[in-house]
Amino acid sequence: MPPDAFACHPLVTCRPQFLHPVSLKKQLDLPLSCKYYRGGKRMKFIGKRSITVLVFILSIISILRFLWITVTASSSSRPLPALPPTSLHTCSSASPTCRKTPLRAPGARRSQHNNSANATALTEKEFQLLSNLISHRAPCNLLIFGLEPQHLVLASMNAGGTTILLEDDPAKLSTVRRRSNNTRIYKVEHHIPAGEAYRVLKHAREDPACAPHSKPLEESTCQLALTKLPQEVYELKWDVVVVDGPRGDRAEAPGRMAAIYTASMIARAGNMTNVVVHDVDRMIEKWFSWEFLCDENLVSSKGKLWNFRLVGKSNSTRFCPSETVQ
Repeated sequence: MPPDAFACHPLVTCRPQFLHPVSLKKQLDLPLSCKYYRGGKRMKFIGKRSITVLVFILSIISILRFLWITVTASSSSRPLPALPPTSLHTCSSASPTCRKTPLRAPGARRSQHNNSANATALTEKEFQLLSNLISHRAPCNLLIFGLEPQHLVLASMNAGGTTILLEDDPAKLSTVRRRSNNTRIYKVEHHIPAGEAYRVLKHAREDPACAPHSKPLEESTCQLALTKLPQEVYELKWDVVVVDGPRGDRAEAPGRMAAIYTASMIARAGNMTNVVVHDVDRMIEKWFSWEFLCDENLVSSKGKLWNFRLVGKSNSTRFCPSETVQ
């Protein structure tokens, strides 16, 4: 009798095969062989073709995705188009009602230096405080350290008074075209860089020549005294002194230490003088205002603007009471 038939896979047709006695020993482990018919070979061929097509499709998708990522990355790395320049409101120096800030002088050249100056320009509220002060005291003697378009507007408010502007930057001086009889602009020199502020402050505290009323300002040997200003600066009694220069925005740039000290000396030589210091958010302006103008004399402030009112004292030997000096 033939040996029992073994079960095969449902998709494979199996046919029993009788073993020859000679090959029995060689085929002990294969009592039954299952042969594939044409239908099984067709199924195997279709399976291989499906896998090939699937691999091809996945390859195409991967290539398309790679191309998409490349195009997206290249487009995002391109620089964005530059925005159009922001328009600035320009005020005429003859219009005292101008309130737009920051202001640009007519014909002023655009430069990195001008951009730095515009960054510290008077805000609308700061300009309002200063213009109200000058309008209230006009006609008066107005002294301004610095030369900005806003300062020229302030000078125009002082009709009938005397206004002197002191500037050390030749580029700013070259932009000024209009000068009137009651407004004069002088070029001055500031030799102490902002980086030496602490050194000169220590010197001023130790040197008796820097004490108030030690001798006339133009003859002083104090390192902070500006002794080469126009002679009328020393002769006039000033009602308002504005310290908004020199720049003092970098360690190597001229600092405002000497300007604040000189303004305090000028104020103490007068009757009653308002000294207004701009950019008091910076450490040098804050330090030297406390040291030489004194917190007790601060009467108003707005933004980065401090307004001090000093009364002349002929016999004072110190700027501030010792308990108020930090």
